[in-house]
Amino acid sequence: MSFWYDKQLQPKRAYKFLLSINGGNTSIKEFLIKKVTKPSFSVSQSEHKYLNHTFYYPGKVTWNEVQFTVVDVVDQTDDATAAVMSIFAGNPDQAGDTGMGYQSPVNSGVTSTISKDKSVAAMGNIIIRQIDSEGRNVEAWKLHNAWIKDAKFGELDYGSEEMLNVDVTLVYDTAVCETAQGKFPSNAISQRLL
Repeated sequence: MSFWYDKQLQPKRAYKFLLSINGGNTSIKEFLIKKVTKPSFSVSQSEHKYLNHTFYYPGKVTWNEVQFTVVDVVDQTDDATAAVMSIFAGNPDQAGDTGMGYQSPVNSGVTSTISKDKSVAAMGNIIIRQIDSEGRNVEAWKLHNAWIKDAKFGELDYGSEEMLNVDVTLVYDTAVCETAQGKFPSNAISQRLL
């Protein structure tokens, strides 16, 4: 009998996910996020050649960028453009909120710059959760020290009736994955995700 006849077996589905972004004074509503790439990594290699043989050794781990797409809406509290710009340059309505630290060079007295500390704090916790048919978490990823590398605010076109999106690219130092089998890497220091 084929394993697909087992009604208890459920494949993970691409459309069953939630992306939580809760940074500083800004958050983006989960229901507005329509697409996200899962974390991935690459391991570099070193090689040693001996006669007509090549031997490979693993090198450094690099975590690859994560992209997400959010629908931009006309709303005072859920405007995606305003949310991303607030993360980038701070919320003008919140005293002391500098976001990632960007300031326009309006005069020679503007010397503040973007920093990793401010950038990570502005993004806050980034958690990608995959859910089952009952809404239970089956897999979760937490990005550590994530910050915005790139933001694209869509393309306007008289010939299109499409919704406008904001595309954001994140870089991060490392990620933790948690499934029913445990947390990976096993030595990760992180709150429980599932």
